[in-house]
Amino acid sequence: MTTRIAAIELNVADPARLAGFYCRTLGMIRSDRDGHVAVGYGADGAVLLLKQSNGSDRYRHERSDRYWKIGVTLPDLDCAHAVLAAQGVSASAPHQFRDVGYLSHLEDPEGHIIELLQHTFEGVPKTETGDLERPLGGGAEIGLVTLRSSDIEADLAQCEEEFGLRYLVREQLPELGFDLYFLGKQNETAPDPNPDALINRPWIYQRHHTVLEFQHIRNSVDVQWPMPAQKGYAGIKVEGDGSPDQGFV
Repeated sequence: MTTRIAAIELNVADPARLAGFYCRTLGMIRSDRDGHVAVGYGADGAVLLLKQSNGSDRYRHERSDRYWKIGVTLPDLDCAHAVLAAQGVSASAPHQFRDVGYLSHLEDPEGHIIELLQHTFEGVPKTETGDLERPLGGGAEIGLVTLRSSDIEADLAQCEEEFGLRYLVREQLPELGFDLYFLGKQNETAPDPNPDALINRPWIYQRHHTVLEFQHIRNSVDVQWPMPAQKGYAGIKVEGDGSPDQGFV
């Protein structure tokens, strides 16, 4: 069975207002799913499922949270940053982060972190030249969702055995105290069978489905799982081959 990440659930104060931001600023498309507002780019990528929660306070991200961010992958980060600047939207300056990726960060109006991640590294030919008249320069997708893990072997085993996601790529960063693991569809094969190979990194950012990224923290940080109905991240849904959606956190 081939499964994919279908939805990332967020408990938010104002689903309609937040959907407006994602559509207007990032070029997503609004739809309805399971009685909730959803936004996404269509095709095979996940949607953000925005569920009404109580209270108007902002979500406050902590470095020990199970959930970290979504990653919007795109062809031309410099163009995307220019488009956001023209809209008055603040995002960090694009920069090459080690041998991980060419990226930038911003927050949505309720405090959820968004990473903008170029398909290729800085200085390498882009997969496509951006267009300043298109949202984020064109070609954007919800390319990944990032969770934190303090037991990566258990998380990899559960995702592969219960949810049909395949471990494909790893980026080791011992000097920073963590490693990154990427899981995609079972029928995907990375260019190099060695998960640490550099060539696999831009390849994983060019998938046309949403990839699951784990940040495995090497020390004994107590990763905090979300509580029911708390503000912010609520879970991930996977689906495949006509089977009912399955949820996990």
